[in-house]
Amino acid sequence: MTKKKLATVWLGGCSGCHMSLLDIDERILDVAKLADIVKCPIVDGKEFPECDIALVEGSVTSDEHLREIKHIRKNAKTVIAFGDCAVMTNVTGMRNYFPLKEVFDAAYVNAVSNDGAGQVPDHPALLKLHDKVVPLQEVVNVDFVIPGCPPDADTIFYVLFEFLNDRIPNLSEAKKLKYG
Repeated sequence: MTKKKLATVWLGGCSGCHMSLLDIDERILDVAKLADIVKCPIVDGKEFPECDIALVEGSVTSDEHLREIKHIRKNAKTVIAFGDCAVMTNVTGMRNYFPLKEVFDAAYVNAVSNDGAGQVPDHPALLKLHDKVVPLQEVVNVDFVIPGCPPDADTIFYVLFEFLNDRIPNLSEAKKLKYG
């Protein structure tokens, strides 16, 4: 049996979903028997490679994220929205309730931690943020969603193991899906 190629990425999120992925503990060995991890936040590859499955954490918040998710969709056979930020923007989408200028002012101008710096930095490293944060499915076709903030390790392993064995996971069973 040929191993599948698995990639994980995070866009506008906190990396909590990736922390839950690490919580599958020794079951990662079962995943490794079926898949080669070709991209993840700790792999130094610069380009997103072709893959069978892409777990994408986080929402689309910037021009960079928009380019990245379109590239991922083009190069992945299956795209899985991984966690509530990817599925419905969750915490990252909270800034949608405020004009972007107010968000920048709160972070850079008025924040107590800035010790009076008082201005938004004009630096190319600062992402070109979009006015609104959007979930993945508003930009690309998503094949499957794993809800949760973050999803628990058992759910993540179940979904991965099913896809790696060419089966579609069934999250309708309450024991497979937990919130909070």
